[in-house]
Amino acid sequence: MTSPTLQPPIPVPDPDTAPYWEALKNGKLMLCRCDDTGKWIHPPLERSRYTGGPVHFEEVSGEGTVFSYIVVRQALVPGRTPPYVVGLIELAEQPGLRINAVIDADPADVRIGQQVTLRIADLGESGYRIPEFVLT
Repeated sequence: MTSPTLQPPIPVPDPDTAPYWEALKNGKLMLCRCDDTGKWIHPPLERSRYTGGPVHFEEVSGEGTVFSYIVVRQALVPGRTPPYVVGLIELAEQPGLRINAVIDADPADVRIGQQVTLRIADLGESGYRIPEFVLT
């Protein structure tokens, strides 16, 4: 008997995150932005954390810098073979605007302060996609 192939976890969108996941399905990284201040907000929220006012989703460049990272050495996520790097990426759009994502690189090559670029990866048959980054 063969065991089934383990699939990575599938996102479960809620009202705050649905536009984020839908944009990724369409090949774009769109983050929440405050209508009143223009400041970016991530993770997405229904109302601005700055003013309590309305927010909208807007595409970001996908350019960023490795703010911090860890090397995962144990099999924790189905579909991911260790070792792999999970980084906290500071996006170019705003100081402090950070997103967690896999950095597709040899762990020995990753350094804090390195420039990275977005790559959107498929999550198999689910139709979902996730942001990943590559070194530039």
